[in-house]
Amino acid sequence: MSTDYNYPLDTEHWNTEEIIDVVNFYHLVEKANESGVKREDLMHAYSRFKQIVPSKSEEKTLGSEFEKQSGYSLYKTIKQARNTSEGEVVKL
Repeated sequence: MSTDYNYPLDTEHWNTEEIIDVVNFYHLVEKANESGVKREDLMHAYSRFKQIVPSKSEEKTLGSEFEKQSGYSLYKTIKQARNTSEGEVVKL
């Protein structure tokens, strides 16, 4: 998969590890929308994302920018994952 857009990142406040973890989360959201991912993998990545981005307003801002760039909704993807049984694949 190749992206023709830039992920929304806070390079001024996040360290390299945090940037890698957020990029991984965005990648899993894309994959969930394109081919499916394991629920546990997505929820683990989201949990890490929330450690880096604890603010709901910042999460919404990043989610909105990500959706503008990619066409995929962080909110809808995580909502679907929450409604998916443990051990199942999340596919939108």
